[in-house]
Amino acid sequence: MPQIREPAVAGMFYPDDPLLLQQQVEGLLAREAPVEICPKALVVPHAGYIYSGPVAASAYSLLPPCRERIKRVVLLGPAHRVPFTGIAASSAQYFASPLGTMRVDQEAMNSILTKPQLRILDEAHQDEHSLEVQLPFLQTVLNKDVGLVPLLVGDASPREVTDIIETLWDGPETLIVISSDLSHYHDYHTAQHLDQATSMAIEQLNPEAIDYPQACGRTPLNGLLYAARHHKLHATALDVRNSGDTAGSRDRVVGYGAYAFA
Repeated sequence: MPQIREPAVAGMFYPDDPLLLQQQVEGLLAREAPVEICPKALVVPHAGYIYSGPVAASAYSLLPPCRERIKRVVLLGPAHRVPFTGIAASSAQYFASPLGTMRVDQEAMNSILTKPQLRILDEAHQDEHSLEVQLPFLQTVLNKDVGLVPLLVGDASPREVTDIIETLWDGPETLIVISSDLSHYHDYHTAQHLDQATSMAIEQLNPEAIDYPQACGRTPLNGLLYAARHHKLHATALDVRNSGDTAGSRDRVVGYGAYAFA
């Protein structure tokens, strides 16, 4: 039997019923894409869909016109549950959501497993949401045979992340997705100010201006920014809002941003 990383937050962050989940994802994706580009990389948030789903959808809505060219998704996000040093891969052969499974690209995984900053650590993946909440979007907008390289970033440096990204960079068949929210638990207007400054830093490819208070996934995000700078990509902010705009109160909000790199 193949080893499958089963959903951990279905029924909490998003519906566990496949039909309801498909309807919700398709509804979020129904609005017109904010720009017309085929991105090399995306940055997307990872909260519950009622909070950050509309923001994430602004990035994923770019992908259907590009779906035939994308064969692999390198998915990196921060680890919230298990503390560890370095970057954690999984021994699973498939990652599952209520919509089905995504195949782990073993060839790509084998090409990075010799990296000193990388190790297999299944316990880090077991209950983590930052990668899982991206799966239903990816399964909806991309072909079913797309391979996945799911990686969690612990106590690591942005340059260690950049090294992984550069190794897997390849051509237009490889899409890089960074999972990160922005500021956490400020009042609405403070969050707006902080998140706009972070957006400016992202669009300027300036990782030196982004630390943990600006983005919970600052290490994978900054790793991408170094790679994007090296490859002379252009970053575009697609949607920047917070939970006070979507489904929460405005006294303590979480910021969300979606960005495309091409």
